[in-house]
Amino acid sequence: MPLCEHFETGVAVDDPETVCLACVAIGSTWHHLRQCLNCGQTLCCDNSPNRHATGHYLSDGHPMIRSAQPGEDWRWCYRDDLLFIPGAEGYEVAEE
Repeated sequence: MPLCEHFETGVAVDDPETVCLACVAIGSTWHHLRQCLNCGQTLCCDNSPNRHATGHYLSDGHPMIRSAQPGEDWRWCYRDDLLFIPGAEGYEVAEE
């Protein structure tokens, strides 16, 4: 299966933060971190109380995120509901 049209964002992002700054701002906690591959923000995952990464997609429309967890290497497209994992020739769509 080919990669979705949103996979290459054309934006170079810095390394992810080690905290969800949106959670820090409101005194909350998070479970795992995700980084927007369109603008570089690091936000919390859907298992976190505030689900800031999904909220960012819904408000700003940025479809691509990656895991910001050490040792994890995957990407997700909200718009196409696709998970990308490393493969032999770069990233590929994860088979269900």
